[in-house]
Amino acid sequence: MATNQKRQVPDSVRLKREAQKRRKARKKRKAIIFGVEIVVILVLIVALFFFLTQSEDGSGAINGPLVTVLDSEELQIDESVVENEAMKGYKNIALFGVDATSASGLYSSSRSDSMMIASVNMETGDIKLVSLYRDTYLNIGDDSYIKCNHAYSYGGAAQAIKMMNMNLDMDIESFVTVGYKGLSEVIDGIGGVYIDVDSEEIKHINNYQIAVAKALGQKDYNPVTETGYQLLDGVQAASYCRIRYTKGDDFKRTERQREVIQAIEEQAKKTDVTKLLGIFNDVIDDVYTNISSDDVIDLIKNINNYQIVDTNGFPQESMRTTATIGAKGSSVIPTNLVSNVEWLHEYLFGDADYEVSSAVRNYSSIIESQTAEYIQK
Repeated sequence: MATNQKRQVPDSVRLKREAQKRRKARKKRKAIIFGVEIVVILVLIVALFFFLTQSEDGSGAINGPLVTVLDSEELQIDESVVENEAMKGYKNIALFGVDATSASGLYSSSRSDSMMIASVNMETGDIKLVSLYRDTYLNIGDDSYIKCNHAYSYGGAAQAIKMMNMNLDMDIESFVTVGYKGLSEVIDGIGGVYIDVDSEEIKHINNYQIAVAKALGQKDYNPVTETGYQLLDGVQAASYCRIRYTKGDDFKRTERQREVIQAIEEQAKKTDVTKLLGIFNDVIDDVYTNISSDDVIDLIKNINNYQIVDTNGFPQESMRTTATIGAKGSSVIPTNLVSNVEWLHEYLFGDADYEVSSAVRNYSSIIESQTAEYIQK
């Protein structure tokens, strides 16, 4: 596949750059999807076609991803959330990206460095995506407070979903987990993605390619030699997503990941269903979920009517800070968890009058008491 291929920058790209500059000037950057989560979105898009075309094997099980069953009673959905009228009509799915090199790593023992909620309005088909920052200081589901990505490592998807439901007043029961290898495979499968690489980024992208290629078992990679709007292959784009040693650090990295997911969506729209199905089959070993074929079909039976309309990050930019919490390390701290959860419910469900649960109020007080002395330093 050709790489580093230059072409004239279209008007849409120029307008996007101008919009990005305005957003930066207003300091309203949105932190969103980590690289691995990009794969999950494409998996959800093509899952319908996979389940419709796969046959049953001798055991009667559908061939497909690694499927499990979670006990909803253990996912700690608050009673007030169950009764909340504003949330009815939405399907909320947890998406996890783990640094796993084998199938066993998808189950547990891996930290979910990518965590996202995909909230689907089942009436309109609108989808909103909210990334939960991996270093967010929360109750991880066992009344211990630490970076929230520890939850998956300690108790797999069940504890990670429990952590989300407890801290965010959510009603999540479904999840999809992928290994990081799928990102490169998906991008190569759709023919690469067009990304605008600047002079600061090019210093790091090739260094990251060494590690990414090695992790994928590849001896060689294609160096990026020029700046500008160009076609990147899977290893190059995955490396672009990982860059963090530029101004803005990890928050700037999330902006790059936004570029990549938009680029993937653009290319995927140009790809026929048969090819998308083939891509999904290529990454099937990196998928772990509790979504059955029937549930997937119910969710996306009219897939062309579904669209990602907005994305954001949690904690919300104006209600978070960072500090090193002793031995627990550098953390993203919700300065007020209650206010953040109120914002989240208005953002996802349009509930401007949402009243958080008593449990969230308790967690918020504990977070404040445990982090106050570090924030003041």
